[in-house]
Amino acid sequence: LTDAELDQYAGQLNSILTHVAQVAEVAADDVPPTAHPADLQNVLRPDVVSPSLTPEQALSGAPAVEQDRFAVPQILGEEQ
Repeated sequence: LTDAELDQYAGQLNSILTHVAQVAEVAADDVPPTAHPADLQNVLRPDVVSPSLTPEQALSGAPAVEQDRFAVPQILGEEQ
């Protein structure tokens, strides 16, 4: 490394170490680690079976059906 590069990297390293020291001062043992600054939790509803369409009803308006599924044109793997 040249002297100019050493001076540049020394300044950058000093800045990094200063910031790490500031974070270390704030971090406390009584503060739990978090993945997000806001206390977020997933809001999930209970998984309950409810009335829905039968496969026949759901597929009744489909233009094409194959093996009790909507049939759609293949788009992957086709030659252009």
